[in-house]
Amino acid sequence: MIINSYRFVLPALGLCLTAAASMAESVSRESLAHAEMLRAQAMAGSNAMAIVTSLTTEVGPRLAGSEAEGRARIWAVNTLAAKGFTNIRNEPFAMNAWERHEEGAEILAPYPQPLAVTALGGSVPTNKAGLGAEVALFETLEDLKRAPEGSLSGRIAYVGHAMQRTQDGSSYGYFNEARTAGASIAAGKGAVGYLIRSVGTDSHRFPHTGSLRYKEGIPRIPALALSNPDADQIERIAAEGKTLSVRITVDSSEVPAAQSGNVVAEVVGREAPEEIVIIGAHLDSWDLGTGAIDDGAGVGITMAALELIKNAGLAPRRTIRLVLWGAEEVGLLGANAYRDRHEAQLERHVIGSESDFGGGRVWKVTADSQTEAGDQLFAEIARLLAPIGIAPGSDDQPGGGPDLYPLIAAGVPTLRLHQDGRDYFDLHHTADDTVDKLDAASLDQNVAAFAVFAWLVADSDVSFRSAAE
Repeated sequence: MIINSYRFVLPALGLCLTAAASMAESVSRESLAHAEMLRAQAMAGSNAMAIVTSLTTEVGPRLAGSEAEGRARIWAVNTLAAKGFTNIRNEPFAMNAWERHEEGAEILAPYPQPLAVTALGGSVPTNKAGLGAEVALFETLEDLKRAPEGSLSGRIAYVGHAMQRTQDGSSYGYFNEARTAGASIAAGKGAVGYLIRSVGTDSHRFPHTGSLRYKEGIPRIPALALSNPDADQIERIAAEGKTLSVRITVDSSEVPAAQSGNVVAEVVGREAPEEIVIIGAHLDSWDLGTGAIDDGAGVGITMAALELIKNAGLAPRRTIRLVLWGAEEVGLLGANAYRDRHEAQLERHVIGSESDFGGGRVWKVTADSQTEAGDQLFAEIARLLAPIGIAPGSDDQPGGGPDLYPLIAAGVPTLRLHQDGRDYFDLHHTADDTVDKLDAASLDQNVAAFAVFAWLVADSDVSFRSAAE
């Protein structure tokens, strides 16, 4: 997943938490009562944990474009059908997939020993014998960028960093550039291989994978991430001033024209079915763990929220659409495919929100609105979420989750339910991303928040876009 910051736009005098009377034209008292009922039911226990347990047990890891991701789509369609949803469909698209086979690394000198590593997604392979070379160490990616042209000829570049745990994951965007762009930067300086300290906050020997992006016109070099303890080991040895050399091995392959897809289901609106409120999560995952934190939890949360609304016998004015996006981890491919497929209908997409930051409790809500009525509705949402520990916040940029970025660019408003992510990057993209790390009560609180948001917006006639749009 990708982290960004978000904005909560409200009247200049601040949140009006007693605005129920002013909402009479857009949200009825009955609708507010239904929202309170949904909140209470979710907090008493939802099906979120059962859903994510089913996905991660019956399918397991779901690498984008793989056969396993295909089985996940079948699982999703069958699960949604068993729950009685309507308009269930798979919206397929083609992609070039990447497969991991084997990987490894070892220190050759001065102190021979194995290293815990994982190939970055998309890495080209080494030859069968691996690649042995001297290591050039850089404390930061900025230091690597400043290295003279040709100064790394025949060497393996290593980049360390100091990512810290935060509640909102705000440091991820900055440090993640070392993973996504570093290999091409190093190759542009002459490097033949690339190593990074894992973009994570744990101290276990579980390296963190994730996609890299090779730059056109620059040689593609193999790239791996070291676990944090192994990165510490590398840096301790280098601090002695001795020449450090390692051997890295990557066996990987590309699969052209592989298949992925987005799975869609709906609770259809009673009066304005063409107006769409989107909730969802991404269905794919990395292949080291079982994808419970990233993003099985989001699948469980949003599916359970829609199930709660359906099982309560509620029919919102607008349609609530659940989208389980494919191939998010390798570049938001499903999100872009959804935008392209539904481009003609995007102006009727009222608002969206995605769950893609694990299973921690929601602590803040932010939103993007361009209308006074939208501001007032968000105030009501905030009022109903306050009793379960969620406060309104204020940030600089709109956003509802990574898979909504293409829709945001097309003008679709968003709301973000910010989860507590202090331990998220302990597990993110590692073999430790498994369902035992999730807490059912925390998932239920997320379900309550999504159900309140989706129901109140879908049962209203509020527009969040300015008249100019």
